[in-house]
Amino acid sequence: MTEQTNSSFASMGLAAPLLTAIENLGFTQPTPVQAEAIPAALQGGDWMVSSQTGSGKTAAFLLPLLNQLMAANPNGKPVPGRAEPQVLVLCPTRELAQQVSADAINLVKFSRGIRIATIMGGMPYGKQISQIKGANLVVATPGRLLDLSNSRAIRLDKVKCLIVDEADRMLDLGFQDDIEAIHELSSQRNQ
Repeated sequence: MTEQTNSSFASMGLAAPLLTAIENLGFTQPTPVQAEAIPAALQGGDWMVSSQTGSGKTAAFLLPLLNQLMAANPNGKPVPGRAEPQVLVLCPTRELAQQVSADAINLVKFSRGIRIATIMGGMPYGKQISQIKGANLVVATPGRLLDLSNSRAIRLDKVKCLIVDEADRMLDLGFQDDIEAIHELSSQRNQ
């Protein structure tokens, strides 16, 4: 990637509700990884980003994805009640999935028409199934996501963007087969 060229979130072309949320969260300017990754991800394509813990990677991938969801639904209309997310974020652990989901919820605080759901083991199936209906963005651990997909509670054929957060840790924890299965179930995606 190139040297930092975006000195503000506003210069990146993010939607106004996201800029309001960023300001509300107290972020004044992008971190180096955000300054490089956000504009690149907004342009599309596949990206691999590596950066230190605490460098702002989560916002670096969430902001462009949320911006794309907002652009695809400019009137902020609720999504029908099917469990067919457009964005899928895979996390190796429940704790990380909860953190990423909380960050996404904070970023859409001033947006309309975007629902976020979290899928992870150790939670009741029924509650998760009701939460994923109409969700545009789903944050999930691989095992529970595949369980719900295999039982047809969620469809992954409408996923446009797939993020594998902490991919190296996922592989270390033995999720390679699960990631490959999810890759196949969401193979029509464009990013």
